[in-house]
Amino acid sequence: MKTIDHWIGGKPVEGTSGRFGPVYNPATGALEKQVAFATTDEVDTAVATAAAAFESWGRSSLATRTAILFKFRELLDAHRDEIAELISAEHGKVHSDALGEVARGLEIVELACGISEKLKGELSTQVSTRVDVASIRQPLGVVAGITPFNFPAMVPMWMFPLAIACGNTFVLKPSEKDPSASFRLAELAAEAGLPDGVLNIVQGDKVAVDRLLEHPDIAAVSFVGSTPIAKYIQLKAVEHDKRVQALGGAKNHMVVLPDADLDFAADQAINAAYGSAGERCMAVSVVVAVGDTGDELVERIAARARNLRIGPGDDPASEMGPLITREHRDKVASYVTSAARQGAEVVVDGTGHTVEGHENGFFIGVSLLDKVPVTADAYRDEIFGPVLCVVRADTYDDAIELVNSSRWGNGTAIFTRDGGAARRFQLEVQAGMVGVNVPIPVPVGYHSFGGWKDSLFGDLHIYGNDGIAFYTQGKVITTRWPDPADGGIDLGFPSHS
Repeated sequence: MKTIDHWIGGKPVEGTSGRFGPVYNPATGALEKQVAFATTDEVDTAVATAAAAFESWGRSSLATRTAILFKFRELLDAHRDEIAELISAEHGKVHSDALGEVARGLEIVELACGISEKLKGELSTQVSTRVDVASIRQPLGVVAGITPFNFPAMVPMWMFPLAIACGNTFVLKPSEKDPSASFRLAELAAEAGLPDGVLNIVQGDKVAVDRLLEHPDIAAVSFVGSTPIAKYIQLKAVEHDKRVQALGGAKNHMVVLPDADLDFAADQAINAAYGSAGERCMAVSVVVAVGDTGDELVERIAARARNLRIGPGDDPASEMGPLITREHRDKVASYVTSAARQGAEVVVDGTGHTVEGHENGFFIGVSLLDKVPVTADAYRDEIFGPVLCVVRADTYDDAIELVNSSRWGNGTAIFTRDGGAARRFQLEVQAGMVGVNVPIPVPVGYHSFGGWKDSLFGDLHIYGNDGIAFYTQGKVITTRWPDPADGGIDLGFPSHS
């Protein structure tokens, strides 16, 4: 059985713990690989290697860094199909979705390629007589990233390209469920000329995570995952004097006003709820049907949902693949069952779905729940699967109150032809990312990604300008070069004259 090892100092490093995690093919249910789990000593080795590499990388020229990043971008583009195949094989998402993931990661690499523009700094001359003040940004040192299973290539690329472009060195702990994509990214970075030790990967579980959070030589930690773990990451990282950005879970609402194009809204609800089998933090989990739109909108969504093609990710005909594990599939199914008991109408029930020839795969069909009580578990919890809840609201004000009462504030959307209503919504809604007739408002690479409330722990969002600020620290330099004619002693308080 193939073992996915660590990547330390520019090369694969075999694990020594004797502990391994299973890596399944979700479409078949077969155990195909195993991943080595790091010891604390192996984490320490990776951090020490990154610290040693920082001594030269942190002083390297912007021209050197960007030349490597441009080459890395070129290699990523050339190997995007290969990386997408790795994602499909271990995560389960269909090939087109996996390709889209790689493309969105490439956006951040392209942002990193332009880092020289972002790190220009500022200069004010003659703030006082022959006194100049400059503001610059410098790297932190060794930084770490802890990434989730649902985007095994994109989320690591949200982190390490910007971090290393800013002059830091990086230690990545990817998800143990689908580790091959990030390992391949490290190989391509080395091929692009990234010096040994600048990017390192430690595979593992909580042992590796806790050591990264505790290690005195780690300056900052980035995390994307569930809200409970994000809270844990923030508290433990801050306890050990680290800068932290921890992105948590979500329950994203899509508000549909009576004037909306219902066919368009139904199409977008399908795409946003069931794409990637609902395993994404920006998935639309709740459609809020305002006024008398509910019955007609539900009918249109249901008709589309029943015709979705579900199958293995490597089948070009598949529109949705399996879930990541058998346990997660069963948990998702339990929300549909409990929703029926708690007062929701199950319009489409996907819990018994199987795929011919892949009966052991972790497949589930799509489910559509209507008139879901806000007290139901299916509404209150982040399901992270292909389950769409529809709730009814009499007015716009009722809808905005419903959205804003959620403990999460990751993303939200409104569908309407009314510009005034859309403008009011984008100002009043309590969420970090807002779409107007856009169901999944994930920002492009040069704008930052992040939510509000229980969807973000830490002050700065990820990638974009916030990402650059997170991976650097400011320094202000005040200089005076006295004229040779100056002289004398003056004990008075300095003045700006």
